[in-house]
Amino acid sequence: MAVSSAGSRVPVEERLFSLVLALLATETGLTKSEILSTVQGYRQRYKPGGDNANLERQFERDKDDIRELGVPLETVDTPGDAGNNQTLRYRIPRGAYELPHDISFTSEETTLLNLAAMVWREGSLSGESRRALLKLRSLGVSADEPVLGYAPRVRLRDAAFEPLNTALERHLVVRFPYLKPGEDAAREREVVPLALVQYQGRWHLSAAETAFGSQVEGARKMFLLRRIVGAVTAGRAVPAPEGDQAALALAGLEELWESNLAEVEVLCDTDAATRLANRRGTEDAGLTPDGGARRLRLHYVDGAILADELAGFGPEVLVVAPPELRAAVLERLERTERDHG
Repeated sequence: MAVSSAGSRVPVEERLFSLVLALLATETGLTKSEILSTVQGYRQRYKPGGDNANLERQFERDKDDIRELGVPLETVDTPGDAGNNQTLRYRIPRGAYELPHDISFTSEETTLLNLAAMVWREGSLSGESRRALLKLRSLGVSADEPVLGYAPRVRLRDAAFEPLNTALERHLVVRFPYLKPGEDAAREREVVPLALVQYQGRWHLSAAETAFGSQVEGARKMFLLRRIVGAVTAGRAVPAPEGDQAALALAGLEELWESNLAEVEVLCDTDAATRLANRRGTEDAGLTPDGGARRLRLHYVDGAILADELAGFGPEVLVVAPPELRAAVLERLERTERDHG
């Protein structure tokens, strides 16, 4: 789960990329304190000898993120000090991260890969990454080069991300048109940004809504960036929020995911059965009485998004509960039938 909050000016992708670079560059691994004090995205907020609890929680979330991407992050006990989390070392074994030796590419495939690489920024380490490696060497950590040296240029985030992130860094109120599911027209919203968080592959804005022209902040709300359907405009400055707003936002989303439960029946040996059974947190309630389907319980955050997904499986899925989700899926299927009738 990636995050961007008012206290962090380094883009999420850059921080994760820098973390992977640093862990690839050493055979012996790095301790948490070495990572937090040297790696781009952490070192800017690191307080030598101070309280770094929020930063450590950020690192724990980032570890989960890069593991979800398939990066083989390992932990290694320091000899003679097994079990001590403060001396635990983290590394990415190069052999486990590289392509297998029996994989090769034809000249045509290599050409296509080179063309694809042209959308990446540069074929060498960035200045920040070089400075981080230099500092690691000064700590007595050996850094083995070459390491992967590409900084991504392609942006796969929602268009609203950059202006919201800028407003978040500068503590500015923002306005944007927001289209809620089931509504025909977007409504203008004015909010105080608190954090941008990525949860289950989607970016969310945690914000306090305000009355237009008022300094009074309303309750915390969550906005899905994909539903911001127009320009984001920045307004007046406001005081910086206190506390770890990103952690609060993620905790709220996790609590919502835990409390929302759908029950569906999926036909056995179908794409729906395979995909839904392997979602995080899916509970298998066993076969239906006729034995042709399995009953699954699914956790979710957003009912409209889940309805879109379930409707995409067509007759392979039957929604049992809750009734509002069943109605939403049925409405989508009926609309599809009308559109293609």
